[in-house]
Amino acid sequence: MTAIAFDTLKFVRTLKDAQFDDRQAEAISRAFRDAQDESEVATRADIREIDNKLDQLRSEIHSQIREVELRFTIRMGAMIATAIAILVAIDRFLQTPAI
Repeated sequence: MTAIAFDTLKFVRTLKDAQFDDRQAEAISRAFRDAQDESEVATRADIREIDNKLDQLRSEIHSQIREVELRFTIRMGAMIATAIAILVAIDRFLQTPAI
C-alpha cells in the first residue's frame, strides 16, 4: 500500500489560523502524520491491481473446472462402456446353448 501525501506545513498553518499555538499545532500535525503513516490505505492503483489478480485467478479456476469436467466425462464414458461390456459378457455367458 502506498502512503498518501500529507502537507504538514499547510496543516500547521491551518491550525495556527484556528488559534492553536505553535506547540499545539506542531504536536497535532505530528500525531496526525504518525497515525497516517501507521495506517494502511488502499489506493485506486492497489484496488485495480487486486482486481486484476482476482480476474486472473477467476480465469484459472474456470479453466481448471473445464479440465475436471472433461476428465469426469471421459471417466464416466469409460465406466459406462465397461458396464455395457460386462453386461454383454454376462448375457452371453448365461445364455443356454441351442440344441
